[in-house]
Amino acid sequence: MIDKQLHIPLYYQLAQSIQKQIDSGDLKPGESLPTEREYSEKLNISRMTVRQALNQLVNNGYLYRVQGKGTFVAECKIEKPLTGITSFTEDMMARGLEPSSKLLHFELIPATQHIANHLQIKENSPVYEVKRIRLADDVPMAIEINYISANLVKGLTEKIVNQSIYAYMEDQLNLRIEQATQTIESSLAEPNEAQLLQISDGAPVMRIQRTAFLHDGTPAEYVLSAYRADRYKFTVHIHRK
Repeated sequence: MIDKQLHIPLYYQLAQSIQKQIDSGDLKPGESLPTEREYSEKLNISRMTVRQALNQLVNNGYLYRVQGKGTFVAECKIEKPLTGITSFTEDMMARGLEPSSKLLHFELIPATQHIANHLQIKENSPVYEVKRIRLADDVPMAIEINYISANLVKGLTEKIVNQSIYAYMEDQLNLRIEQATQTIESSLAEPNEAQLLQISDGAPVMRIQRTAFLHDGTPAEYVLSAYRADRYKFTVHIHRK
């Protein structure tokens, strides 16, 4: 695992070796790693070097720590490209995962000024407020709150939101979302979010705010989401002009 004759930092060699074991499947998600002391004695390197290697892998999402229990292999992250508009259901199915939702709240409410601004409707106009936990293979991935104009998307029911809102809009109402604007920022999970997502209090999450539009520019939905940062990552392809 370590070659001290190479002009490559020892911590980097160790990190790369462990990463290869994870990528090859020799180390599986949830499996515990040897302790820093065990690595140090086996490889005849300092515990500081071992700690630096493990820290790098934790920061890169390959490992996670549980206080008092040790270091474990993390689950593979779900990769979502930022080059197109897809629903959560479509994302999961494309990756061979079984999507599902747990409905927390479904209500017709008057739009606040903030929501009305995003949906370009009048304040107090009726909107659906839909709060769900989004799951993949029964594992919580995100908390999502949708605000949808009831005058635009008519007939929305609990059964529909437990399946796919996008599919209902496109197949039943002939409303096709063509573009969206969204912002992504890092944050820490609040206690109620951590409980719903089955993560530790204060664990990192990615907060996404998105407004999606129909082909004629009409706002179709305003969405606030909190994704587990340990299970999700976003990628984007960029070009230099």
